[in-house]
Amino acid sequence: MSLFQTHAWQSAWWEVWGRENNFDLVREWGDGRSGLYLSRYRIKGLIPATSLEFVGCSYRNLRSTRTEYNSFRKDSESVGLSAAALKSLLTTRWSEAVFNDLIEDSEDTVALRTLARQEGWLVRETAADAAWHVNTDGLFRTYLKSLGSNTRLRLYNRRSVLETTGAISTENCFAGCTDPGAFFRRLNEFHRRRWGKPVYGDKALAFNTLFLQRVQQEGGEPQLSLLKCNDGVISVLYNVKYQGCVYNLQSGFEETFHPKLALGTLHLGYAIEEAFNDPEVSRFDMLAGSGKKENYKARIATGSCQLVSLMVVRNPLLKVLYRLKDSKAN
Repeated sequence: MSLFQTHAWQSAWWEVWGRENNFDLVREWGDGRSGLYLSRYRIKGLIPATSLEFVGCSYRNLRSTRTEYNSFRKDSESVGLSAAALKSLLTTRWSEAVFNDLIEDSEDTVALRTLARQEGWLVRETAADAAWHVNTDGLFRTYLKSLGSNTRLRLYNRRSVLETTGAISTENCFAGCTDPGAFFRRLNEFHRRRWGKPVYGDKALAFNTLFLQRVQQEGGEPQLSLLKCNDGVISVLYNVKYQGCVYNLQSGFEETFHPKLALGTLHLGYAIEEAFNDPEVSRFDMLAGSGKKENYKARIATGSCQLVSLMVVRNPLLKVLYRLKDSKAN
């Protein structure tokens, strides 16, 4: 189970976004962990539709923190879709179902496509992405040798340049902290300077605060990493360790600190080295997405996971309209 299927993540998302938007939780899923819900809208402002979606995702109604590595909740011995998932798909009243960020070659994806063929439902791919990770089971120095020379320079070797600017240190500011507000304010400020807007609005801040408060009860360890120069914060990493994996959820840094330094990449280097040195960690996951100027994750990663978002259409009118739309696009 990934970090995104914890009760902490799912319940926080539901409290911040689900209830306020009057979504309907599908009751077979009880507490909402890795659950499904129904939302209602009008397509093109005209055609009423009811959509079945994962808790943590919204295709049309709202923008929220991205939930990745989604999956259907499993029975203890189920292969493919569980009995509860099949019941939800077959008996719940929905026009279209949108399942974001499934693992492309997973049992869920194969079983969902098979069920759709059996039922005569249309399946559309609405998005595809790659999530990037570093396997940390070996030695950090071996990993460094496997990188290209320019990547190794940016991730590690230019620490010597960084150290000429002052006393360099890293710190997990969540240790002993009950309110991560100061950390998120720094993160937002770095993003405001770099991108022109903060990364987290009020709802996302409320969600992440709830999530961090709850994930520790499930064995999660928040790692709100600060990279400091002479006690001044120059970079931040929002990481959470969970079940042998460190998830890098967000980052921010002082872009103009030094012309020869990629601070964000250097900070990732410190965090990845820490993951290699932690016997409980076997993976550092940078998730999906890329950088502002280049896909730095691909250069750093030792592996990737293909994610796919699938729309399953049951309503006959919508099937016709989507087929027409897709034929024009091709």
